[in-house]
Amino acid sequence: MTDLLRDLLLESRQLGFLGPGPVEDHLGHARAFAVLPQRAPDLALDLGAGGGLPGLVLAATTWPDARWVFLDAHQRRTQFLTEAVDALGLAYRVEVVRARAEEFGREEGRRGAFDLVVARSFGAPAVTAECAAPLLRVGGELLVSEPPEATTSERWPRDGLAELGLGGPERQVVDASGVPVHLVRLVLEEACGERYPRRVGVPSKRPLF
Repeated sequence: MTDLLRDLLLESRQLGFLGPGPVEDHLGHARAFAVLPQRAPDLALDLGAGGGLPGLVLAATTWPDARWVFLDAHQRRTQFLTEAVDALGLAYRVEVVRARAEEFGREEGRRGAFDLVVARSFGAPAVTAECAAPLLRVGGELLVSEPPEATTSERWPRDGLAELGLGGPERQVVDASGVPVHLVRLVLEEACGERYPRRVGVPSKRPLF
């Protein structure tokens, strides 16, 4: 499984979906997301799944009973993800969806359904939070990869998060095979208001914080 996963990440890089650096570092970075959740998720979502990180790695190597949705708005990326999921034999519990997060968060059966949402390089904190919060059930967790130099209180202000029902933020540094991974963990403390997410593009044009 690991060799195949490594090959798929190399393919992702060739397609322009994965940045530079050793593939092993990318694998370790993705696995770091598995350290923080309080419990194994029944249903998880990778927001902006792109080239397969962290969702593809987590689905293949952790939480064998978890169901996943890989969400991305770009056709080439969802095509790659669909082929990768099939190659790994994960299609029975991983769904690849091409959609805008703002629209997906209003679909019946999707809103308030997820135990865990993970995001790596999806967007600015305000955009990530607004697109993720409506998808979480109360008590569900949002994990976001952060730059090492980031100031958590400035990037993730409590007042702005509270508007979405999110509590936190809790920042942790996870050692992933010698590579420090900076993650922010937030918890949905109360159901996200019906006005969120706003229309496509609005969260980035008029961020909440």
